[in-house]
Amino acid sequence: MASLLRFRRSTDSWSVNKVRDRIFRSLDDALGAEMSTPWFAPPDGYEARRFEMDNGDIALFAWNDHQAYWMGNTETPQILWRTAKFDFASVPEGIADWAERELLAQLHEESPWLIEYPHLSWYFLPVFLSKDGRETSREFFKTHAAGFPIEDADPALEFYESFLATGVLDEYRHLMAGKLGTSEGLNLIRMTAAMGEFNAAYLLHTAGYNFEPEAPVSTGHSLDFRVETAQGAHLAEVTHPAPPHRRSTSSAVESVKRTAETKVDGQLDAHGGGVLLLVDCTSFTDEEWEHVEAAEPTVGHRPAIVYRLRADGSVAGYGDGRVPLNLGILD
Repeated sequence: MASLLRFRRSTDSWSVNKVRDRIFRSLDDALGAEMSTPWFAPPDGYEARRFEMDNGDIALFAWNDHQAYWMGNTETPQILWRTAKFDFASVPEGIADWAERELLAQLHEESPWLIEYPHLSWYFLPVFLSKDGRETSREFFKTHAAGFPIEDADPALEFYESFLATGVLDEYRHLMAGKLGTSEGLNLIRMTAAMGEFNAAYLLHTAGYNFEPEAPVSTGHSLDFRVETAQGAHLAEVTHPAPPHRRSTSSAVESVKRTAETKVDGQLDAHGGGVLLLVDCTSFTDEEWEHVEAAEPTVGHRPAIVYRLRADGSVAGYGDGRVPLNLGILD
């Protein structure tokens, strides 16, 4: 997979003529390009240009007497190949804000259905306009309801818009948005599993817990969440069984067991116990979930919670073992 949309920072001296010679001509020779002034005014003290390629790619370049910033979902001109990369949170605020205004306007022009979901648009912008993942990521939300087993995507979009608008995951935007991936191929199992971590974060937030995603542990790897409670910190790992209609398992119950066993045999065994396993069955249909809920299969690890979230924010599930967190699921 290619990376998320990120800035490149140059410390060379720049002028309009140099931008035309070293940036625009490189793009035009490779792809066919137009150079214009940006749609929005750049930060004070910066000049800027916008580049639109014949294949639909877009790029931005802003510079002053001390530094320049490039961002694009296209080929990087050779003069910028050795420059360092930065996410939106690691560049001057004025540059980040300007680039986001430009890119959000581009995104909403290309996909006007996202206009109704401003925080969702902003949060996943580094994926929605990434070089390789811009088509598949938007298709996943619009056509596949971000993993919810529903035909109308609007309730799913409204759910994630409402949750992300709380700002609880803003600090972790680059990390969490990147979990969706930027591949040209639409991988529903992987992308839906990535949204399982957002679902778990929603449950933790709704229950009133403070948490840190991708918490490093003593074994040298990371687990999905470190959750703070009055009794101390607890670790949680999320697994997302693919429903039977998306994998070759005989039943929903078997799917839950098999996926959980894979997780237990890997990360959780390496950690040595004490981790809450969250088994997210959100993508299961009503019928599939009914089978799981009736059987309440064990998952080979304790403590664990097996649950399904719906797009209206309601959740149902069951626990196995002594669960250290109250997520409002268990009786």
